[in-house]
Amino acid sequence: MHPLPLLVVVVSLVFAFCKAAPSVSLVSNTQLDANGIFFVSYDGVVNVNSFQLSAVLTYSNWQYAAWYTSTKTAILARRQLPSGSWTTLQLPHQLSTSDSHNVISLGVSPADGKIHVALDCHSTQVYYTSSEAGLATSGASWIANRFGNITNTLGNLNIGSTITYPQFVITSDNLLQFVFRSGVSGNGATQLAEYSGGSWSNVGSWASGTGTYTSTNGATSTARNLYIHGFTYRSSSAHVTGTWREQNGAVSCSSGGLTNHDTTYFYSEDKGRTWKNSAGAQVGTSGSNPVNVNTAGIIVDSLNADHGLMNQESQDVDSAGQIHAIISYVPGWFSFSSRSLPFAEMAFAGRFTQCVTDYAANRTSYARPFHVFRSTNGTFTKMEIPFAINAVGRSQIVLDSADNAYVVLPYVRIVTASKASGWTDWTLAYDGVAQGLSAFGEVTVDRARVTSSGVLSILYQLTSSGTTPSAVKVIDFTLNG
Repeated sequence: MHPLPLLVVVVSLVFAFCKAAPSVSLVSNTQLDANGIFFVSYDGVVNVNSFQLSAVLTYSNWQYAAWYTSTKTAILARRQLPSGSWTTLQLPHQLSTSDSHNVISLGVSPADGKIHVALDCHSTQVYYTSSEAGLATSGASWIANRFGNITNTLGNLNIGSTITYPQFVITSDNLLQFVFRSGVSGNGATQLAEYSGGSWSNVGSWASGTGTYTSTNGATSTARNLYIHGFTYRSSSAHVTGTWREQNGAVSCSSGGLTNHDTTYFYSEDKGRTWKNSAGAQVGTSGSNPVNVNTAGIIVDSLNADHGLMNQESQDVDSAGQIHAIISYVPGWFSFSSRSLPFAEMAFAGRFTQCVTDYAANRTSYARPFHVFRSTNGTFTKMEIPFAINAVGRSQIVLDSADNAYVVLPYVRIVTASKASGWTDWTLAYDGVAQGLSAFGEVTVDRARVTSSGVLSILYQLTSSGTTPSAVKVIDFTLNG
């Protein structure tokens, strides 16, 4: 028994909930397609995954969305904001396999107004196309022949044949970059390419699978990959959090678990060329000396591979340039005397298993989300969000202009916390389950629209069974922080 820590926890939580967390207001819920393709693989569906950057995207006064319809055809849609009607076009490409990783991601290059599309890859060749110049802002007719041929290269750049998790990001000085993994799960490298002057160039690998990891059980692994929670620009710096996935399953207590371990953080002040840890020490150079599992000072939350730690959740950066990430795992037993944890984690940590033996079942029953954030003095805090995930999958965090936090849990359940409370007053602001949305698990969000107008657009798909198609929708909320 540990009566003193538990008493302090109760006082902390009562104080937290006396503060006012922000609310959200439902604006609209629009059906994009009554018959989106539906199948479940890797515990997810191909039209909505947390790692998509982006499947729903605002640029200028237009919003774009992408998905596969029931015939496997790739669909692109557009509407004029704030409330225009959606129009669609079909790209001349069909989903090549029933794999939920083979998502569609959209990006826009500000210099020429082209819309870029990368799709249908999981440790395979990528499919890529881009539009004519200016389409992102011109409002010209929305037809497929405004896009170029679909290729297996990134335009002029050959990026290889084992590509996964395509993501487009815009730098602080308005260059478009492309983030992706080469190789395979447990043995891959995270890569970066850049679009400038109408062509793509390679920046190189910035996180490699090299080095040796020794688990708390003594097992070692010599290959892995870094799964990132995002690649986010703010105030001229790119910020990355992530978790390592080991190739050797022996590092985990059970073959039914996940070999993900630790939460890492590092950042770049030169658009991904060099990398620094939280203390400001340079620890990596893209292309020649990428970050690896043995890089000093990048672990900001240590956790072994026994807890079903999820990869590829989400992150955002606040107005002070500080990172905020969502992670989730099954909390296990620990000794209060041997480990110093924030109050909220103390309150909820010691009630489940120390060894995840079936990650899908155990995460659905026991996994909890945690808010991990950096303060201006360089310290990191991890606080449990007091709402169960009730799913295998991931959550999305966004911050409003006042740095209040909004986390979209699976099934479109939105929980919020105010900056004024130190992000401790977590409150359920919208419950998609109670509202009968029937959303399938994970969602993806339009981060650009939050920044530009304070509106949260969430792309989700209705749950179904087998391969019966279901509706793809976008639901909009104003953020009332």
